[in-house]
Amino acid sequence: MTSKRDYYEILGVKKNATLDEIKKAYRGLALRHHPDRVPHEQKKEAEEKFKEISEAYAVLSDSKKRALYDQYGHSGIDQKYAYEDIMRGGDWSDLGDIGGLGNILKMFMGGLGSGDIDNAFDSFFGFEEQGRQTRRKGRNLEIAVGISLEEAASGVEKSITIPRYEFCSACGGNGVKPGTKRVVCSQCKGQGRVAFVRGGFQFVQPCPKCGGEGKLTQSPCPACHGEGKQRETHHIKVRIPAGVYTGSNLRVRGEGEAGTAGRGDLYVVIEVSPHPVFQRHNNDILTEVTISLTKAILGSEIDVPTLNGHVKMKIPSGTQSGRVFRLKDKGILDLRLRGRGDELVRVIVDIPRDLTAGQRRLIEEFARISGDDISKETFKEKITKAFK
Repeated sequence: MTSKRDYYEILGVKKNATLDEIKKAYRGLALRHHPDRVPHEQKKEAEEKFKEISEAYAVLSDSKKRALYDQYGHSGIDQKYAYEDIMRGGDWSDLGDIGGLGNILKMFMGGLGSGDIDNAFDSFFGFEEQGRQTRRKGRNLEIAVGISLEEAASGVEKSITIPRYEFCSACGGNGVKPGTKRVVCSQCKGQGRVAFVRGGFQFVQPCPKCGGEGKLTQSPCPACHGEGKQRETHHIKVRIPAGVYTGSNLRVRGEGEAGTAGRGDLYVVIEVSPHPVFQRHNNDILTEVTISLTKAILGSEIDVPTLNGHVKMKIPSGTQSGRVFRLKDKGILDLRLRGRGDELVRVIVDIPRDLTAGQRRLIEEFARISGDDISKETFKEKITKAFK
């Protein structure tokens, strides 16, 4: 599989380029590589180049897609968007006669007018032609799946229920009442295409009456009311990798809705639930533990919670309240398998609020030996200040 070129490199702009700079670069490249401006033997190469720069512009001129690309590269775009979704985005306005999306379609689809743009877009990016019938890929679906922080850290397999449209079992998906047949379209005479003349040139487009099918349904299937599809519930298992976060988007190919040119895809959007003990910071996790004053002064060993049970952690003598300790490799596995994060443990020293008479005498003796003057303020106040 060949790797895609960097979008900024394709347009020849810097990563901090403004939208106006991106538009200017795209406009110049679009003019240079327009398929109608090159010799016939270079036309195919120009078409591929033109599609490449148009894809780069569609991403970089769309603020959301550009932010996703800057953070995750091509993988972030490919996981979230199909090619037709990429091309539907972007800022195609104010690009002159050659740069707009409508004009891109005109180049490849033969001079379509504004009313034909949606049909042309589907034909160019989403449909396949087989004989007279336009074959369409099924619709993509999106579903949100909630997981715990522990599941996000280690990965998990989830069972997912998907409501989606399947081909009608009664008519096999053709929308016709069993025992009847479709009739030839009277407008296109079964060709699925009609011709029209514009500006002295003849163009061809899908028949508006039959939608390019070449035939019409007179007796619709009673089970699906002529739609050819019925809503059903489907169950699948999806493996969610370690390291995902809220907003992660997993693409499951072929689990969308059915179409004559194949199924669409399923996009699984991850939602990680808040955790009662840990806070997540990228691949690191943060927690707080409370220790007694004596453990802070004398040192000790304490139990600390982690995502995989408790571990022992040494507290050195003289530990101050608020000190942060690091437990290596106790965090979350990086989504790109570049190692595991750490667990950061913030220690909070618990200052006693109510002392017994014996405890107070011992602490006062400690203060006297230490040379502390406690005549103007209580020892408790001094201890509180010391650990702020």
